[in-house]
Amino acid sequence: MIHRRTININRVVKLLQGAARSGASIPDLLGQCGIPRHMLEDPEARIERDTFIKLMLLIMEQTQDEFLGFGQGRKSKPGTFSMMAHAVINCPNLGTAVDRGFRFYELFELSLHSRLVRDGDQARLVVDADPRLDFREVIIEASLFIWLRFMSWLVGKAIEPQEVHLDYQPVGDDEHRFMFDCPIHYGADSSYVVIRAEYLELPLVQNELSLSKFLTDSLAQLFDGNIHNVGLPAQIRAIISNEYGNSFPDFTEICQKLGMTPQTLRRRLKEANTSYQEIKDSIRKDASVYYLSKPELSIDEIALLMGFSEASSFHRAFKKWTGKTPSSYRKEHFA
Repeated sequence: MIHRRTININRVVKLLQGAARSGASIPDLLGQCGIPRHMLEDPEARIERDTFIKLMLLIMEQTQDEFLGFGQGRKSKPGTFSMMAHAVINCPNLGTAVDRGFRFYELFELSLHSRLVRDGDQARLVVDADPRLDFREVIIEASLFIWLRFMSWLVGKAIEPQEVHLDYQPVGDDEHRFMFDCPIHYGADSSYVVIRAEYLELPLVQNELSLSKFLTDSLAQLFDGNIHNVGLPAQIRAIISNEYGNSFPDFTEICQKLGMTPQTLRRRLKEANTSYQEIKDSIRKDASVYYLSKPELSIDEIALLMGFSEASSFHRAFKKWTGKTPSSYRKEHFA
């Protein structure tokens, strides 16, 4: 039985092996994560998922490598994933975003290459890894897993794999059952995950603002996989953010976009315990916080960006949203 909140110790051992090859201090890593060394010798042992994430983050910090030392001398400097995410966030649909993300990583000389293959009503995310690559199985599984979870986040809907094909034999533990809840086939000609092609036509519901939040704890969110179907408020946020920027359309325009009458939309929003005004306030709050994180922008400039003709009006609105003035919020969170 797989425990979704814990990770098999064999994965920890492989992670530490990659870290050691890049010069990380194993005793230091174990000490900071509170992992007793004797656990590494117990094949049945498991650690908490949050501990595993902490270990990965510490390894990235010590090795300065988002590939955790698995790249055989080729590093992905911290911030590479973030730059890739920023490169895809404004794509019109998921297929375009995945294609662009794969092309982004082709800018680096890596031993791993990913591609998207469309075939009728199915699509394949293919990972081609050099046969001589150390820890090859771990790298392939992690790549497929993270891409599936990132794609799900982009569209606000779980991208459910139909089946996974791996070009090697089982590696000894059953951890992939946690990673891929679908049939898994070994000894294939290549490694790939099969999804429905219709997913690729889904529009992205995320934007620059939600991306900045996501990147603060992206690793935890990708492991959690807590992706729910996008509700009506999120659809409205996506429409406003993607089509109107920091301005707000009339309520009737939103109704037209959603194909609903004003009465129906008001009722649906009431059922979701919100209103159009609350959604607008939420967007303005998130946008304000995002701009406050940019030290080159003054409070007055942010007020203008948010559509306030006077800074005092912005101060009052921001304090209503957060309980703090813009300047005190900036000092507390971004100083």
